[in-house]
Amino acid sequence: MSIRPNVSHYVGILDALSSVKNLNKLQRFHAQMIKLRISTDEFIRAKLVSCYASCGKMDEAEYVFFVTNKKSTFLYNVMMRGYASMDLFAKSLLVFRQMLYDVKPFDLNTFPVVLKSVAGLPSLRLGKQVHSALLVNGFALDLANCNALISMYSKCGSLIGARKVFDKMSVRNSVTWTSMIGGYRMHGEFGSVFVLFLRMLDEGQKPDEFVFSEVLGACAHGGLVEQGLEWFGMMEKTFGVRPGLRHYTCVVDMLGRAGRVEEAEEMISSMDVEPDNALWRALLAACKVCGKAEIAERIEKKLNDKMVDLAVS
Repeated sequence: MSIRPNVSHYVGILDALSSVKNLNKLQRFHAQMIKLRISTDEFIRAKLVSCYASCGKMDEAEYVFFVTNKKSTFLYNVMMRGYASMDLFAKSLLVFRQMLYDVKPFDLNTFPVVLKSVAGLPSLRLGKQVHSALLVNGFALDLANCNALISMYSKCGSLIGARKVFDKMSVRNSVTWTSMIGGYRMHGEFGSVFVLFLRMLDEGQKPDEFVFSEVLGACAHGGLVEQGLEWFGMMEKTFGVRPGLRHYTCVVDMLGRAGRVEEAEEMISSMDVEPDNALWRALLAACKVCGKAEIAERIEKKLNDKMVDLAVS
């Protein structure tokens, strides 16, 4: 579709508003375009749906979507992605159903969000149907779609299905490894987590912060404290990955589960990132389980002081 120069100008502004998620300016700009009678342009409407969805305003996005006569594949994808980003997976799949009813063509961006929505329900039967549709439409070798399939099968309880997709892939990236390792961690297959992680390293794939979150989470839930501390220590020194709050939370949880609450408290005190309430509460729960009343009192005082500070500010 050719875009008139003035339309192109407004599309650029909409893209800018979408990137900063400024809802107030978006609504005022939308009103201005209505007055100028440019909001009826199909390309502008598609961009408006995308902008409202990125701001989490799905009611507005839905209205523009339904008054748009010529709905493109891009438009359906945006609506599904918007609902899925807000965990409204059933609504996302209703849009996909409407897309099928309207006989709209799929593209490479259609199936990852559909599979995410299926996994969010979760529904293995529906996931297998979507997998078949993906094969029929020739997207089975696409990396993003394969990664989404691994995640879907894992979250729907089929590690066998996830591993079949993983093993058939000729090209893998960090998301691929994280999805498969995360699937094993989710289902308590901790031995498989470490086997696959070591294979990842052997194949020359550099681990990132997300892979380490899965590995440390497996160590915490598997009671593998020394192994977890070893990997945590290697993150930055060996792989150049700076630990973040999620990694510290995994290690504190791991130490707390093992009754080593003093070490966990010391780690929190030495962190170079600001601990959040969830981290302190995880340690507090461990203290109460282990009967560490003195440490529990200190933590409760810190949490209360933090609440007071927030109330004053």
